[in-house]
Amino acid sequence: MSMNVGSPGGASADPEPMMEMNMTPLIDVMLVLIIMMIITIPKQNHSVNLNMPVGTPPPSTNEPQVVTIDVDFDGTVLWDNTPIPDRATLEAKLSNVAAMADQPEVHLRPNKLVEYKVVAGVMASAQRLGVTKIGMVGNEQFQ
Repeated sequence: MSMNVGSPGGASADPEPMMEMNMTPLIDVMLVLIIMMIITIPKQNHSVNLNMPVGTPPPSTNEPQVVTIDVDFDGTVLWDNTPIPDRATLEAKLSNVAAMADQPEVHLRPNKLVEYKVVAGVMASAQRLGVTKIGMVGNEQFQ
């Protein structure tokens, strides 16, 4: 915005009309429109609606079967305290567990001194063969 003070050559007899548009009302209207738009925007929900089951679940009728796989500090694998001689025998036992309709829980208990690749190999075999109920369990007797 500017203001006409006068012509540079001195006082002129004819005052010239201002040819600039007054921007203040336009800006006021735009601000009011922006505020109205912000107020009318619906609130965003960052939640997922889930249909949860209603009521209490029926009690389990049987105790879950548990298979314990221990991995000793030197890499020896024990299936329910029975040494497994090689990887093929371990995979055969894991295949039998995976083939059951109601799979038993497999508790993997590695020694804290064992190399990670041995434990990772047992977990990879279990996953590849389809064992779904496997978990790491703390092992107090081997630590």
